Amino acid sequence: MLKRVFVAPDPGRLRLRFAARAVVGIGAAVVLCALAGLSLPGTVTGGLAALLALFTVTDATVRGQAVTTALLPAVGLPVLAAAAELHAYPVARDLVFLAVVGAGVYARRFGPRGHSLGVFAFMTFFMAQFLHATAGQLPELYVAVVLSVLTAAAVRFGLWCYEAQLPPAPAPAPPPGTGLARVTTRQAVQATAGAGFALLVGHLVSGQRWYWAVGATWWVFVNTTSRGETLVRGFRRVLGTVIGIGLGVLIAVPVDGAALPTAVLLAACVFGIFYSAAVSYTWMMLCVTLLAELLYGLLGVLTPGLLVLRLAETAVGALGAALAVLLVLPVTTHTTTDAWIQRALRCVHTCTAEAAARLAGVPDADPAPKVAELEQLLGRVRLSVAPLVHPLNPMLGRKRRARRVLDLLDDCAREIRGLVTVAADPEASHDARLAAACWRVEAAVEALTGDGRRQPAALVGEPPVAEPALTHLHGLERALAELAAPLRTPSGSRLVGA
Repeated sequence: MLKRVFVAPDPGRLRLRFAARAVVGIGAAVVLCALAGLSLPGTVTGGLAALLALFTVTDATVRGQAVTTALLPAVGLPVLAAAAELHAYPVARDLVFLAVVGAGVYARRFGPRGHSLGVFAFMTFFMAQFLHATAGQLPELYVAVVLSVLTAAAVRFGLWCYEAQLPPAPAPAPPPGTGLARVTTRQAVQATAGAGFALLVGHLVSGQRWYWAVGATWWVFVNTTSRGETLVRGFRRVLGTVIGIGLGVLIAVPVDGAALPTAVLLAACVFGIFYSAAVSYTWMMLCVTLLAELLYGLLGVLTPGLLVLRLAETAVGALGAALAVLLVLPVTTHTTTDAWIQRALRCVHTCTAEAAARLAGVPDADPAPKVAELEQLLGRVRLSVAPLVHPLNPMLGRKRRARRVLDLLDDCAREIRGLVTVAADPEASHDARLAAACWRVEAAVEALTGDGRRQPAALVGEPPVAEPALTHLHGLERALAELAAPLRTPSGSRLVGA
């Protein structure tokens, strides 16, 4: 698990910059809230608002990110008001909370912006429960949210806008559909049902900390599509929480809210959350759990019993999510896996065509954005295939085929990156054999994404070592040809989760 976080590829050190900027932005927001004379709960609210503003906004362009960030308070403040005003009316509060859950998940159908606003709305309601906010605290909490979002925006779009130097990476849309055939609609129903279960059982476990169970259910659904993905994410959430609680006993409890060590540890947790998010959900949850424990230490309520309670509520939330995806409008792993793999393969062809056009001297050809899109699509494939390659999966044949698919898709991505690097060289020139090689790549992709009756064309001889572009194309052809076997069962139907 350590190797997965610290040895995982980090092209352009994007994860490192993402995490370092988060520490700067959140730290600045907390300092400004304190200098503005806000109370400890107000300052905590500001820090969490800045964290969400920096973490959840993922639009493809800097301008889109700025618009979404500006919209966060417009969504969050009314939700915060509802949570605080309903604090004394538990039944109404709980019903509104479930409505926020359903609406927040349904908003994902509108792409990255809908996802970001849905997460911010949910977490604003959650923060109100975390701090036991009342109507009398609203003015201070409003100031904290607005001030912190502005501070995070100043850091993200002014002080440290590294995205301005990157090509825009269009976020892949979820598989299409209408009504209950649309994945986001099904997930909205599932999340609401799971959160309802978590809310009821969470209340039985603790009348004070029941919202932890609802939060666990919510975050299990974030960035998942199929029932397999959701089950694996629930397992990893519980595992990360268990490890985080163990660290809390060793670190957070002895620190007991002492200002300086707590501040240092909080900064380390923020860095860990942002640095590990893209590669390990378990590590991210470990950092989130430790961060929550440190905040409770600051608020003076951290005890070993509270840590045990957090574990119990997290287990309830994960169980609610599991029951929901298994029993309520289930979305199979095969459905989503097959769709993401096909989209990734088509993107492989698009990248190849753009790189070949660049080598041919076409002035508008730019493969870089497509390569960024391919990386995102491969991330979605890995997430979708995760249930099949999980150590607890007893179906060894499917596990082997799924691992082989991932390995070959990684080979495709590596050859594409190499080809794009060659195409970016101003000294590189077009070779007449590139057109034929690109045609074979197109034919191989069509064979893999078609009706299953065609097979990828046979490989040609090895290209000369002195032709790097052809070398990468030949490697790409080989990987695509070898994908035919694991992507199909002996009967010819598409594989991986069937």
